[in-house]
Amino acid sequence: MSFRQKRTRIPLLALTVTALAAAVCGVTTAPAATGAEVAVPLSVGAAAGNATPIPGYVIQSSAQVSDDSAVSKPGFPTTGWYPVSSRSTVYAGLLQNGKYADPFYSTNMKNVPTAQFAVPWWYRTDLNVEDTSSRTYLDFSGVLSKADVWVNGTKIATKDQVNGAYTRHDLDITAHVRQGVNSVAFKVYPNDPNNDLSMGWIDWAQTPPDQNMGIVRDVLVRRSGPVALRSAHVVQKLNSSLDHADLTVKADVRNDSANAVQATVAGTVAGKPITQTVSLAAKERKTVTFGLVGLDKPNLWWPAGMGGQHRYELDLTASVGGTPSDTSKSKFGVRDVKAPLNSSGGRQYSVNGKPLLIRGGGYTPDLFLRWSETAAADKLKYVLNLGLNTVRLEGHIEPDEFFDIADDLGVLTMPGWECCDKWEGHVNGEEKGEPWVESDYPIAKASMFSEAERLRDHPSVISFHIGSDFAPDRRIEQGYLDAMKAADFQLPVIPSASKRPSPITGASGMKMNGPYDYVPPVYWYDKSQKDRGGAWNFNSETSAGVDIPTMDTLKRMMSASELETMWKNPSAPQYHRSSSTTFADLKLFGNALTKRYGAPADLNDFVRKAQLAQYENVRAEFESHSRNYTDSTNPSTGLIYWMLNSPWTSLHWQLFDAYMDQNGAYYGAKKANEPLHIQYSHDNRSVVVINQTSNAASGLTATTKLYNLDGTEKYSNTKTGLSVGALGAKATAVTVPAVSGLSTTYLAKLVLTDSSGKEVSRNVYWLSTKADTLNWAGSDWYYTPQSGYADLSGLKNLGQSAVSATAKSVAGGDGTTTTTVTLKNTSGGKLPAFYVDSKVVDAAGKPVLPVEWNDNAVSLWPGETTTLTAKYRTADLKGSKPSVRVSGWNTGTQTVPADGSGPGPGNPVDYQAEDAAIDQGAVESNHAGFTGTGFVNYDNVAGSSVEWTVNVPAAGTYDVVVRYANGTTANRPLDFSVNGTISASGVGFGGTGAWPNWTTRTVKVTLAAGVNKIRAVATTANGGPNIDKITL
Repeated sequence: MSFRQKRTRIPLLALTVTALAAAVCGVTTAPAATGAEVAVPLSVGAAAGNATPIPGYVIQSSAQVSDDSAVSKPGFPTTGWYPVSSRSTVYAGLLQNGKYADPFYSTNMKNVPTAQFAVPWWYRTDLNVEDTSSRTYLDFSGVLSKADVWVNGTKIATKDQVNGAYTRHDLDITAHVRQGVNSVAFKVYPNDPNNDLSMGWIDWAQTPPDQNMGIVRDVLVRRSGPVALRSAHVVQKLNSSLDHADLTVKADVRNDSANAVQATVAGTVAGKPITQTVSLAAKERKTVTFGLVGLDKPNLWWPAGMGGQHRYELDLTASVGGTPSDTSKSKFGVRDVKAPLNSSGGRQYSVNGKPLLIRGGGYTPDLFLRWSETAAADKLKYVLNLGLNTVRLEGHIEPDEFFDIADDLGVLTMPGWECCDKWEGHVNGEEKGEPWVESDYPIAKASMFSEAERLRDHPSVISFHIGSDFAPDRRIEQGYLDAMKAADFQLPVIPSASKRPSPITGASGMKMNGPYDYVPPVYWYDKSQKDRGGAWNFNSETSAGVDIPTMDTLKRMMSASELETMWKNPSAPQYHRSSSTTFADLKLFGNALTKRYGAPADLNDFVRKAQLAQYENVRAEFESHSRNYTDSTNPSTGLIYWMLNSPWTSLHWQLFDAYMDQNGAYYGAKKANEPLHIQYSHDNRSVVVINQTSNAASGLTATTKLYNLDGTEKYSNTKTGLSVGALGAKATAVTVPAVSGLSTTYLAKLVLTDSSGKEVSRNVYWLSTKADTLNWAGSDWYYTPQSGYADLSGLKNLGQSAVSATAKSVAGGDGTTTTTVTLKNTSGGKLPAFYVDSKVVDAAGKPVLPVEWNDNAVSLWPGETTTLTAKYRTADLKGSKPSVRVSGWNTGTQTVPADGSGPGPGNPVDYQAEDAAIDQGAVESNHAGFTGTGFVNYDNVAGSSVEWTVNVPAAGTYDVVVRYANGTTANRPLDFSVNGTISASGVGFGGTGAWPNWTTRTVKVTLAAGVNKIRAVATTANGGPNIDKITL
């Protein structure tokens, strides 16, 4: 056993010390918080090592307080104060109390008065302490961005000491604690990311009105005896054979009493006993270093898909005179991470000696920093469902529970400081952020030490970015490096996420060359443009920008007029895009969408074309990096999609939205990152098989077919006996030659089967004989313009196809339900059912979210069948039975019950009006009570109509149940035709009393087996009623 005397510690802020233990927090899955349940006063236990998070506060503006010292005195009246949860910004707290309307909808947030946040706000709570024989501490970080701290009428720390979002503080309040009720108050000062080392939102979203001022991590009330135990951790060294690890346990012990003591620190690491005795003078602090502990054949921690996620425990107790004084319990994973530069200068990560392609996204918390363990877990589960392995956190470094979840799931994390504000203000020239003053250096150093200390034992953490867009200068960098060394942070330190080097660490091995706005799929494959964002080197943040949500989400986040502006005038500013003028509109995306897919006919057409554009673009971005990963020169070593998610309801930079709904971008990424995957190269027409699994594959068969839009097959190739190595290896199946007679827009179907003939990957592309051409010379930092556009407009003429759908659901014992959906193209001709999307919906027709699909947005040729599975929380059905809404580019929309019965005369199938073909009418949502995403409002003109494409398994007479509303007293009759022939004429739809009053009317029609078109035509100048849906 060895003992090292008191080590030299970095000069942290006064009162700033060690890591905060993981705390239990209530959860919510909704973006908006509900009313607070604040347990006041908190009963504080006296047991050694007791660490209790303050469960909540009452808050109020300092403008309403005349005497600061009175606020923290027991009995202070708080009538009219707002109860908030334990981690809450001021604005989040006001939302929690129903003070303001949903900020995720329309421009509600713009209407919040900001002057109220220009003054400090008080956070107050009471503690009940019965046993005062133990010492008491307040242990916390996460104050944005500074605060005075008061206990029982005494200011115990000032805003100059409690300063910075990440600095950790361990305040000994023993002398101020009395038996019974005690009061604690934080006077939190306004946050300014350009002047404070805190958190800001850059150009990701609109800025919260309070700039996130508040307390966003737990404040722990700690109890101990005379000796406090802090900073317990494990320094590990894994050998290259992976069969032995050396563990060195360290811990800080601190004698806070007025007398010298002898303490014994004992416990276990990975189940092996350790002990050490140390003598401490009054107020002395030492670091205990235990003797080396060897671990043979360790159970290693691996990223998901490469092995298990085992973690060991470190359990320590500090005792004085045989009586426990303090305890510490934590987990750590045994693994080795390296990230050297390759011969081309790119950063190549490896875990436990195995190199891997980093495939990830930029992670963000909620815009108002509302923590939910469930929501965080949902996002990280989506990461794995997408086939990704990493998230990058640019600032907004989440609390301990986040990294525990990542550890358990095997998701790699890349935390670091953020750009474009105070963090880089000293080195970024004219960019946002004020230059540093002398007081900023110790705050930055303390921030780095606190985060390094907190993150070092989490195996999911693989590096730390000490710069983002800009690298730090020598003085700043040296402070960071000293802090990391003092914290035993042994992971790779990355100087910047751009190509900018730092004075000490050197080259970054990364690039940040954009784009951030629209570019076509072929862009990603180009490696010749050395100052652009193609698939080479480590691409730390990039995407084609706009990611339009689903119609379900759009209706929740924007008003009807805003939606109309969005699709009709993409050049208009969009509040739900960005606060930056560069990214304020959809101009580049809208222009490309029109030139490539044709001008949108209406909102629905805009949204569905947007999904195709996002799917093909995101797929190409990931596929190009996967293909180029094994290149001998200048390979791709990593890609961080910008971004994984958005902090609020957004129109850009997201693979899924704030409500966890998945758009075309999500499914494009998911397709590209299949474990064993077949893909087409937009640059050289090669068909390549990529294997991301840990095992080589052989006996594969790759089939490539090209089709004209009339279904005619124009090219076919089958490659048998393919073999491909593991962990990102590739094999080329064929290079598609020039093919004559192709339609301007055509389809490519790629299918990969294993040695048993089982389909393991299917990938369908929509391509053009007219190429997308890039004007590289005209490039700007955020995009490259085009001089020519692919012509995909032929898709609008793709003939109708028919899909039958059946679904069944099984509830599991873990609180989840799995719905299985079987789709079959029942068309008799040659046309595929193109881009068929399935959604699990509740009784109101609303998507059940979050949900994990094994595949989606599929295309099926006649006779082909596929089976999809969706897993979700049973509680999210809200007591209703699940159904599945199935819609396709050329198949219409149907909703089938998910009880296994399938569609048919005895089993109702819903067809939403908003998904039908509309002539002289509009989709609206201004009257309550509709299902789906809206209803159809007929124009007041004879001849206005709605036409549904339906699919039935057998010919016969069917009931068409029309759900409608008529807020007038006038009858609004409709003629119903089937496949062009009148089936029922003059069907009356009388008044329902008011427009939100919905009722039904049944019409009998005769249908042929397969696809039919049912059309409802208004016969008078009043037009038709509002129609929500038909049920067949």
